[in-house]
Amino acid sequence: TKTVLTIDDSRTMRDMLLMALEDAGYTVIQAVDGVDGLETLASKGADVIITDINMPRMDGFGLIAEVRGQGRRSLPILVLTTESSDEKKQRARDAGATGWIVKPFHPEKLAAAIRRVLH
Repeated sequence: TKTVLTIDDSRTMRDMLLMALEDAGYTVIQAVDGVDGLETLASKGADVIITDINMPRMDGFGLIAEVRGQGRRSLPILVLTTESSDEKKQRARDAGATGWIVKPFHPEKLAAAIRRVLH
């Protein structure tokens, strides 16, 4: 079973991701912001990261840059956010994001995006 690390400061969004991803057969570990996400990744590892952009302590851009800076080039990172501006998408790509999903997400489309980046 593949493990997905979800990073979002919204409990509601974490719960929605947990349900959607467990239904799709993934193991889910959760973090509440970028700092927590990095600590969780270091201690538990993950096959895919799904991160929000706007969070306290460390935002999604900072998280992506940190993960890539640790040499984790092949770890897929999907950005899940309400942001949809081309400038933000480009900034995420420049930081090293693998893909971009706009909230609210559709569970099947989310699962399909994860399958795409894992294979």
